[in-house]
Amino acid sequence: MKLYNTLSRTIEEFEPLNPPLVRMYTCGPTVYDYTHIGHLRKYIGDDILRRTLEMNGYEVKHVMNITDVGHLTSDQDAGEDKLEKGAKKFGKTPLEVARFFEEDFFKSIDAVNIKRPVIVARATEHISQQIELIKFLEEKGFTYRTKQAVYFDVSRFPNYTKLSKQELSEKLVGARNEVVVDREKKNPQDFALWFFTTGRFKDHVLRWPSPFTEGFPGWHIECSAMSMHYLGLTLDIHTGGVDHINAHHTNEIAQSEAATGKTFSRFWVHHAFLSVEETKMSKSLGNIYTLKDIRDRGFSPLAFRYLTFQTHYRSEMNFTWSALEAAQKALEKIYEIAADFPAPRIGCAEFEGDFEDALNQDLNVPRAISVMWSLSRSNYPDYAKAESLYKMDEVLGLKIRENAKIIKNIPQTILDMAKDRDKLRKMRKFNAADKIRVDIEKKGYVVEDTDKGTKILRKI
Repeated sequence: MKLYNTLSRTIEEFEPLNPPLVRMYTCGPTVYDYTHIGHLRKYIGDDILRRTLEMNGYEVKHVMNITDVGHLTSDQDAGEDKLEKGAKKFGKTPLEVARFFEEDFFKSIDAVNIKRPVIVARATEHISQQIELIKFLEEKGFTYRTKQAVYFDVSRFPNYTKLSKQELSEKLVGARNEVVVDREKKNPQDFALWFFTTGRFKDHVLRWPSPFTEGFPGWHIECSAMSMHYLGLTLDIHTGGVDHINAHHTNEIAQSEAATGKTFSRFWVHHAFLSVEETKMSKSLGNIYTLKDIRDRGFSPLAFRYLTFQTHYRSEMNFTWSALEAAQKALEKIYEIAADFPAPRIGCAEFEGDFEDALNQDLNVPRAISVMWSLSRSNYPDYAKAESLYKMDEVLGLKIRENAKIIKNIPQTILDMAKDRDKLRKMRKFNAADKIRVDIEKKGYVVEDTDKGTKILRKI
C-alpha cells in the first residue's frame, strides 16, 4: 500500500511500526457551528483511508479529537475562542454549544456512512494531559511566559518548518489593527500553549487551575497531548485538511518532538478543499451547504459520498448541484443493477485485484469506481458480480446490498398503481396518468418511463 506523505512530498510505501496495528489520528471538528459539506469531504476521505487499511488486513486504532475549547478565530493566537463566539451567537453556554454541534457532527457522518473513530477525545476532558505536556516543555526550556500566555519558542526547535517547507520569514503574519495580539511574543511564529484568563480573556467561561495560572489550553496542544496519550509517542498516520499544514500540524510536530525527541507521526495525509461552483464557500455568498440542504433538495447523503469519489483526495473538489444529481442517478443505477443479482458467491478475482490496486496507489478512488462499473458491465455471472461488488462496497461504504434489497421489495400496491398508469398512457389519458405518477412519487418512489413501461425505484 502506497500513500502520499506530506512530510516528504512523495508517495511512499506504507508499513506501520507494529503491524498489524495502525495508530491513526485524525483532526476532528471544532464544534461551534453546523457541519458542512466541505468538512464531510475530508472525513469521507479519512473513512476511505481507514477502510483501505482494513482491506489490507490492518487493525486501525483510530483516534479523533473534538475541539471544544481553545481554538481562536485566528490560527495566529488572535481573535476570540470559537466556542465562546458560538455561545454568543446561539445564546447558549460554550459547553451547550459544543455538545449540540458535536451531536450534529456525528449525525452528519453517520448519514454519509463514515465509521466512527475507535476513540473520540474531547479537549475539555483531557486538560490534565495537556498541562503535563506543557510542564514537560517548560522543564526542557522550550517555553516562555508573558502576561497573556505560555508560549512555545520556535527558535528553540531548529526543524520547525520541516512539514510546511516554508522559510520562517514567509510565516510572518500582519495582524489587522482591530485584532489584539500579544506584543510580548519573542517571535511572530511562537504559539500559545496556555492562555491566562486575564486581560483579553478575563471573561472566558471555560477555565481551569494550572501551575501557570488559571486559564485554558491553546488549540494546538490538545492534539499532541491526546494523540500521544492514546497512541504512544509515534503515530503511524496523522490526517487533516491542507489548511492545517502551515500552522496547526507544524506546531503539533514542534511541541511533540521537542518533548519526546522522537518522530511524532511517520505519515501525514492532507485532504484538499471543496469549492462550490468554482467559488470558495463563504457565509456572505450563501454557499455553505449542509446535509439538510442536500436532503431538502431531494438528494441522498450517500449521493454526496459517491460524488466525492469522482475527485482524488489531494485535488480540489468542485461541488455543483448538477454534479450531485448525476451522482444520485449513478448511485440509483448501481442499486438497481444489484437488485437483480442472485445470492453472491465466487467473486471476480480480476476486478477485485484491480480495485484493490487502485486504492493501494494513494487511495485512487476515482479509478476504483471505474473498476466497479467495469465489473457491473462485464460478462461474469451475476452471482460472481454480486460477491465482488459487495466486497468492494466494504471500502466504498455506499450500502449497495441494503439499498438493492429496498429497491427490489416494492409493495404490490405501488406496482399496481404503475400498471394502472401504463393502461392510462396506452389510452392516451395522460393527465390521469400524470396524477398517478405524482401520487407514487409522494409515497417516496421514483417513476421512470422505459420501453417496457413504468419502472419504479425507491428514493435513496
